[in-house]
Amino acid sequence: MSTVDTTGQQTPAGDDQQVDEALQGLRDVLAADGYVLGWSRQGDAELVVQVAAGEGACEDCLVPETVMHAILTDALTSTPYSVARVELPAGAK
Repeated sequence: MSTVDTTGQQTPAGDDQQVDEALQGLRDVLAADGYVLGWSRQGDAELVVQVAAGEGACEDCLVPETVMHAILTDALTSTPYSVARVELPAGAK
């Protein structure tokens, strides 16, 4: 089984699970503060990571983009992917 990334390329479905597992800890931490973490592929080996604020999200709890990028890079070391871009909610640091 495979999935189609944002460029229309076929990718192994196992890659999705690998990325989801690598990001689960951060996803849990963000959820506790009212945020939702999502991601999509950009090209062969890069990810665009989106952090969206839910209702009542703790604005002061979200780290700046450069720190989030570093956290994501560290979390993804067990995968073949790197972070192309981090998209934080409007008004985030």
